[in-house]
Amino acid sequence: MDLMKLRYPKQGISIIVIVSTFLFYSCGQGKIDEQSNEETEELVQESKPTILFFGNSLTAGYGIEEDEAFPALLGERLDSLGYNYRVINGGLSGETTAGGLSRLDWFLEEEPEIFILELGGNDGLRGIALDETKKNLKAIINTVKNKFPSTKILLAGMQIPPNMGQEYTEQFREIYPQVAEEESVQLIPFMLEGVAGDPELNLRDGIHPTEEGHKIVVENVWPYLKELVKR
Repeated sequence: MDLMKLRYPKQGISIIVIVSTFLFYSCGQGKIDEQSNEETEELVQESKPTILFFGNSLTAGYGIEEDEAFPALLGERLDSLGYNYRVINGGLSGETTAGGLSRLDWFLEEEPEIFILELGGNDGLRGIALDETKKNLKAIINTVKNKFPSTKILLAGMQIPPNMGQEYTEQFREIYPQVAEEESVQLIPFMLEGVAGDPELNLRDGIHPTEEGHKIVVENVWPYLKELVKR
């Protein structure tokens, strides 16, 4: 009788310990597997060549979801066509060329194979001196060239409304072809072609494209980008 009392508790303890150990191992292994899969996916992504979109609120997708902005849409197109690239959105709302130059080094840690520069619009809207904008655009391009001579650079041309006067507006527009020629980089003549000024394709501020507007921006950028990518 005394022997029976001693055995059953011990057996119960053994069963509990075994089951608890099994559950702990199973749950722990599941977490390890999940973490391992995530780390593997990160390594796969990091091993892909990088396309860096570096710009302001237009690149960031102000007023819409980031996955509806033109960089993400171009990334989807690349994937669908079998191109193996990692797309990074380096857009920041309100960014000027001076601000972009100051934060460039951090983004260049991604070692982009293709660098798409979309800056200057905020300079123009604020009436910043044209030679300052041009100097900063050239400095950004040359910083990329000096660090990564093989990186392909695409400059997005911009235009502004004539708020600062017709002369300033026209001279601002000419900055982009001048920089592209002087620095020997490819130019998108006007990234917002067919979008700017159309209330149906812009948010209520009249400046930032809607989701439909970003789809048109994709078509403006794609003919130039597809010449730079490789399978």
